[in-house]
Amino acid sequence: MTLRFSTASQCGAACVAALAALVATAPRAEPAAPAPKPCMTPEYRQFDFWLGEWLPKNAQGVTVGTSSIQLILGSCVIFENWNTPISSGKSFSNFSSTDSKWHQTWVDSGGGLLQLDGGRSDAAMVLAGDAFDADAPGHTARQRVTWTPQPDGRVRQLWESSSDGGRTWTVVFDGLYARQG
Repeated sequence: MTLRFSTASQCGAACVAALAALVATAPRAEPAAPAPKPCMTPEYRQFDFWLGEWLPKNAQGVTVGTSSIQLILGSCVIFENWNTPISSGKSFSNFSSTDSKWHQTWVDSGGGLLQLDGGRSDAAMVLAGDAFDADAPGHTARQRVTWTPQPDGRVRQLWESSSDGGRTWTVVFDGLYARQG
């Protein structure tokens, strides 16, 4: 369709009708598909059972602090905020699609640093790494932390240490995380 007018004022209703006809017959663009959200595949959700507000208790059932576990950074990182009357610490855990492993970095108010790697083993999350051995300055000890969801909604955290390359293990902490409230 071609319409010719010598001035814009002569266009009027004819131009409006022509424009409406063009718009009505123009091919419609498909809406863009939403960008996939990173970190939403099942692998990234394997540790979500640990999310929440917790009152961790030691093996004797005594509350030893508080722990707030949250998803941050677009649900790509699990952030732990641990507090006791005498110390505090924070950890950042995430799944890496590069090596298909979970990684955790822990830092605390005493200057401690612990870096762990691993993944799901059955229903539990098991992460391990080497850290300086407090009992043997200049040496490292293998650390292994296992988080296991319990049928009642609590989470058991078992932290073990080995100074002999994993042949024997000593319990550092064995506790249950009970939900607050």
